Amino acid sequence: MTKFWKFFEYAYLVIAVVLFVDGFTRLNTEPQKAYLIIGFGVLAIFMYFFKKRMRKRFEERNTNQNQ
Repeated sequence: MTKFWKFFEYAYLVIAVVLFVDGFTRLNTEPQKAYLIIGFGVLAIFMYFFKKRMRKRFEERNTNQNQ
């Protein structure tokens, strides 16, 4: 089950990279859309760290209950 959650953690990083690349390429032509896309990239990075922290808490709680 943890492999499943780790996959989604790294998917957030991949999405963030794609959004940053797209945002920076649009920066000169469409600055309003570019800022929005870069903002979503920042949000995806935040979600990566949030999900990682929650998964570790969940795993720690499960190991403490099983002991």
